[in-house]
Amino acid sequence: MKKGVYILPNLITMGNIFCGFYAIVAVLKGSYEYAAIAILVSGILDGLDGWVARMTNSESRFGIEFDSLADVLSFGLAPALLVYSWALMPLGRIGWSAAFLFVICGALRLARYNVQCSNSESKYFTGLPIPGAAGMIASLVILYSHFKLSPPSPMLIILLTYMLAFLMVSTMKFRSIKEVHLKKRRPFSMLVAASLLLFILAAEPQLMLFIIFGVYILSGIVESVFCHLLNHLPQRIKHKTTGQR
Repeated sequence: MKKGVYILPNLITMGNIFCGFYAIVAVLKGSYEYAAIAILVSGILDGLDGWVARMTNSESRFGIEFDSLADVLSFGLAPALLVYSWALMPLGRIGWSAAFLFVICGALRLARYNVQCSNSESKYFTGLPIPGAAGMIASLVILYSHFKLSPPSPMLIILLTYMLAFLMVSTMKFRSIKEVHLKKRRPFSMLVAASLLLFILAAEPQLMLFIIFGVYILSGIVESVFCHLLNHLPQRIKHKTTGQR
């Protein structure tokens, strides 16, 4: 600390905290769509501060801890209050306990990541990243607000909240976008696909954001289950073969 701190990435992290705080204020005012948008902007800033720190070689332990505190606010507390006020409030104690479970699982997920970040697989996250869980809630609120629909059944939302909380503290592997190297040459078809995706996202952003978060979460679940079965299948075949002998 005597040497000082890096200004640029930490300023971006402060922007993350501001968006998280604004989301909470918007929830208290009943402006759920604005709160959800602020959470998504926090996600952009959360990815940007890490990218800037890596590109400028300004990564530090202070930055990691500061970023984690910001994430607890923006992706833990803010979406928990949003989903509770938006859909879970009619359930009373069951509703706010589910929202609290989301917060505590998100905090545990961040603490585990900070401990394992030095020796974890760079291509994968262990457990659903907390910005992904928060983005799923925020994109769902934006989708319903855009189509002017009433919130879905509280029981469906509470199941979603429990599922997201479980995935954050699970050992399932979710791919990391940090290892996407944009400087490397890629097939021309990937540029065409990216252009098409940007076009669709610009045309229907409310729907596409929900689909993107949903596909990311489902892909991690499917890939983890498939790898688990693939790793255990040879052992089962070996045991059966040994038993027959």
